Amino acid sequence: MDRKGRVERKTKETDIKVELELDGSGKAEVETGMPFLNHMLDSFSRHGLFDLKLKAKGDIEVDYHHTVEDVGLALGQAFKESLGDKQGIRRFGEASCPLDETLAKVVVDLSGRPYLSYNVKIRPGRVGNFDTDLPHEFFAAFANQLGMNLHIDVVRGENPHHIIEACFKAFARAMDMATQLDGRIQGILSTKGSL
Repeated sequence: MDRKGRVERKTKETDIKVELELDGSGKAEVETGMPFLNHMLDSFSRHGLFDLKLKAKGDIEVDYHHTVEDVGLALGQAFKESLGDKQGIRRFGEASCPLDETLAKVVVDLSGRPYLSYNVKIRPGRVGNFDTDLPHEFFAAFANQLGMNLHIDVVRGENPHHIIEACFKAFARAMDMATQLDGRIQGILSTKGSL
């Protein structure tokens, strides 16, 4: 089964191309114009074992917001395409990841119903040039576009870099679990018969 997604999203503010392979080995080629977001997406790819090629151009000289949000939308769409009708997938996934003093927990349900619960206490400010409120925009866009239930909780943490990175790593591992095929599952894992 070929579980790949390819998305091109072009607006007046951004131009984004994504190629995703769910059953990969964690290879990433990412260029967003934002070094910290590149680092987070590379970490997401590596820890989720997804192969990802992502190139984004945006009006980052104005603000990072448009590009971060549209990268989330495009990547969520690529996951949606690669999952197809979702037959045989585990659907649910959860993971906790520590990074020094930080512990983040992520739980996902690829239910088709978008919802984000984001319980992340983080100091307002920046990591490099990256605003600490931008991960929320990324995760909201991703969850809405894929149509998934996404819960992100930071149990503890002080350093903003550690908090954001632990969230991305836990998200990667939860998504890896939820997207895996399980030979015991016949059709769609739902009492309704569809997601």
